[in-house]
Amino acid sequence: MMTSSSPRRSAALTVGLVALVTAFIWTSAAAAQTQPPPLKGAAEPPPHAVPVSISLEDLPYPHPVSYLPLTVYGQDVRLAYMDVPAAGAGNGKTIVLFHGLNFFGEAWGPTIDVFRKEGYRVVVPDQIGFGRSSKPDIPYTLNDMARNTRALLEHVGVKQAIVLGHSMGGMVATRFSLFYPDLATHLVIENQIGLEDARLQRPWGGFDATFKSSLARDWVEIRRNIERYFVTWKPEYEKYVLIHYGWTLSGDWPRLAKIRAALQQMVYQEPVVYDWPFIKVRTLVIGGTEDGPNFPALAKRTADTIPGATLVLFPKIGHNPHMEAPDQFFPAVLKWLSSGAPSTAQ
Repeated sequence: MMTSSSPRRSAALTVGLVALVTAFIWTSAAAAQTQPPPLKGAAEPPPHAVPVSISLEDLPYPHPVSYLPLTVYGQDVRLAYMDVPAAGAGNGKTIVLFHGLNFFGEAWGPTIDVFRKEGYRVVVPDQIGFGRSSKPDIPYTLNDMARNTRALLEHVGVKQAIVLGHSMGGMVATRFSLFYPDLATHLVIENQIGLEDARLQRPWGGFDATFKSSLARDWVEIRRNIERYFVTWKPEYEKYVLIHYGWTLSGDWPRLAKIRAALQQMVYQEPVVYDWPFIKVRTLVIGGTEDGPNFPALAKRTADTIPGATLVLFPKIGHNPHMEAPDQFFPAVLKWLSSGAPSTAQ
């Protein structure tokens, strides 16, 4: 025999159902927000994907590559670099380009051409562990990268230079400017990573776990990692997906994966946020706004912390403005370099 519910019980059931449905909607929405974005390119490697040397001997560089012998942690290594003269008479100034964690000197090709046509000599190192430079099994630090770059400038006879760093290269350029303010005349940091002290946000997962994760990279993860840098995907970016994937097909991939894990550890353990108040070099903080939800606010905090810094942001542009929006990026940098406004740092 069925009995009807009381009005109070019916109301309670209704409220419970509404709460359950609301919770489901919110949970589903949150889950949707955490889902990775759809791929902009193929979900499977193309037939022409082939192994790529971890030292990029099989990748043409846009200008001749030279090598500086160094000794690091008791090991003899070579630092690869391009030293490109200005086109024409030149303006007597040098700019040094610092690549990011997922790139290398070759990727600066179009950037080199812009600056050399404006009269700049352009020096582009592959940091140790990257590009055509040696891949030793050593501790990797921003301090050593800055010091090695100083040795390179001494080697090629550059006494003062503008330093421009992208992504991780922004961290290196910041540390270089802190250590060697007499060498750096200007600092440009483009979509620098490490705008917060990651140690305050999350615990370190451990080197072994990071190495295991790095070793297991596949086509989809690699493509997604490169695609996230750009709001608008262009065919020329495909090359870097193929290079990263080609490394995983190389017999030397375990060695490079271990180095990449060490580099991720470096980025985590060496925040540069505490360097900023002490930067005495005239500084431009520049980048695309679509580099994570908090990038504009974090970039502003960076510019506010570095004495006398200038902030320039490009709406609807991602992590690599020099590649994605060269028509906006280079005029802004060149205008700032030519403005002559002195830093207010003391």
